[in-house]
Amino acid sequence: MPIIKNKRTGGLWLNIFGLGLLTGTLDGLAAIAMNYKIGAARIFKFIASGAFGKSPSAGSAEMILWGVFFHYFIAFSFSAMLFLLYPFFIRVLKNKYLCAIVFALITFIITNLVIVPLSKIGWRPMDIGFFLKNFGILIFTIGLPIALIANRFYSRKTPKGQID
Repeated sequence: MPIIKNKRTGGLWLNIFGLGLLTGTLDGLAAIAMNYKIGAARIFKFIASGAFGKSPSAGSAEMILWGVFFHYFIAFSFSAMLFLLYPFFIRVLKNKYLCAIVFALITFIITNLVIVPLSKIGWRPMDIGFFLKNFGILIFTIGLPIALIANRFYSRKTPKGQID
């Protein structure tokens, strides 16, 4: 019996890659828009400072590139993890929009209570305004794109003759 190649496997990684680009770009644009007075360069230098601290080259273009790299690395990581976990979440929550909200909450908690405190930026106190603004942004830039794209991907019927 011949082995039939699963076309969804390639589609899975293509979806995750595209989703990482989408969420990273949406979240980056939201950060730039919400902090337009300080400029994109400073935002990405701040992200890079999580790994490098306030190094002598903190003002360089290299730090901006590192910030962009770390920003997209984190976005790709969350996108891949949540996309792959979507079937579990949809079984439990039964609603893709509720999944989007939970995904945003997971992203907020891990970012602000694990990643940032463990970085060279360290713990920063949060108030309710910070939480509401950032959580709202994450719903639209991370949660919804992942939930909607994952829902479409996992809802497709397997074509006849294809092993899933």
